[in-house]
Amino acid sequence: MLVALVAALLPLLAATALNAPAAAAGEPARDAARAGAVPAAALTEVTNFGTNPSNLRMYLYVPESVTPKPAIVVAVHWCTGSGPDMYNGTEYDTLADRYGFIVLYPSVTRGSKCFDVSSPQALRRGGGSDPVGIKSMIDWTTRTYGADTGRIFATGISSGAMMTNVLLGDYPDVFAAGAAFSGVPFGCFATTDGSEWNSACSGGSVTRTPKEWGDLARGAYPGYTGARPRMQIWHGTQDDVLRYPNFGEQIKQWTDVQGVSQTPTTTDTPQSGWTRTRYGGAGDRAPVEAVSLQGVGHNLYAQGMASRVLTFFGLDGSGPAPQPGACRVTASVNAWSTGLTATVTLTNTGTTAVDGWKLGFTLPAGQTVTGGWGATYAPSSGSVTATNAAYNGTIAPGASVSIGYQASHGGNSAAPAAFTLNGTACAAG
Repeated sequence: MLVALVAALLPLLAATALNAPAAAAGEPARDAARAGAVPAAALTEVTNFGTNPSNLRMYLYVPESVTPKPAIVVAVHWCTGSGPDMYNGTEYDTLADRYGFIVLYPSVTRGSKCFDVSSPQALRRGGGSDPVGIKSMIDWTTRTYGADTGRIFATGISSGAMMTNVLLGDYPDVFAAGAAFSGVPFGCFATTDGSEWNSACSGGSVTRTPKEWGDLARGAYPGYTGARPRMQIWHGTQDDVLRYPNFGEQIKQWTDVQGVSQTPTTTDTPQSGWTRTRYGGAGDRAPVEAVSLQGVGHNLYAQGMASRVLTFFGLDGSGPAPQPGACRVTASVNAWSTGLTATVTLTNTGTTAVDGWKLGFTLPAGQTVTGGWGATYAPSSGSVTATNAAYNGTIAPGASVSIGYQASHGGNSAAPAAFTLNGTACAAG
């Protein structure tokens, strides 16, 4: 089966080899991390980026016009590929030039050049193997560029699509959304004998109920109760490497994780031969979006699809930006070497009283709440919800309530960048 996967990917590899720009002929610049930020508009290897149990390599593309607090797109390659191959074979770098986000390309060094999506270590948060190394890459990039921890995304092709599923299961507090091209559900490829390949899953014979699939993904991070990443799923009906039934099983999994119906909200045909279904919402940023390509095999990725990924991620400026509700939040931080104290003031700018509130925000990577006042905080990291205390649950029009928390940090001591009140975005400042 590994041989079949290699054969299926040879056309894409050949295309990337022929179309590689001159700058990719040699090794990208090494050790740029020693000086901090990497050179702009060039694929650059970063070393010594943090914990890396499976010896992955890290490549980074930062555009000339990188935005303040940029988003990060983690672009994950296929079996037999590499980070530079993913760079050459997709257009995320040129889209980054247009929209100002950063692209991170993890690269496998093991012989198969396949990502580990099967071992027990890979299928739990912080368990080891490739997901831990990729998380270290994200943390390095976030620290170096002050990236927006609420806008970190993953996308991948084949083995990279399977890793996209794994990353969203292991780190739901890190990723806002993912897009998987020709993949399988989280946990489908699980093995305990050291094998990288699961023939039952690749053959499409592993089926579970939505809840069973959802429990597998939730089990990677037990106790997590925060927001879950949105998912976009792509699959060809004639895929003979990772068979088409895996498309439906992914839909089952991520609709259950999102808590939405398996019945599509909308069905349309954005392009001839494509059937797109959306679940839990009708717009470009539905909780789950699935695109089935009639008569297409395993190598379904084509130029133009990355733009549709960015629309789903919300990185292309399409559609109206979320409008703030009748609330305003200010936040300030007093930090020291390994800890901080944050003070948050919530103001009701509406004309009616708020009776009971939940204030949502995402902590920067590396921060963990260790205590607080004025509210209860859960979970302690990632996407946090502060719930009112008994004495401050009502906020009159024009009135404010101040709360705060202590947190440890690993170097990023910034305040959260955005807040929601009972699910509605608040103005900042």
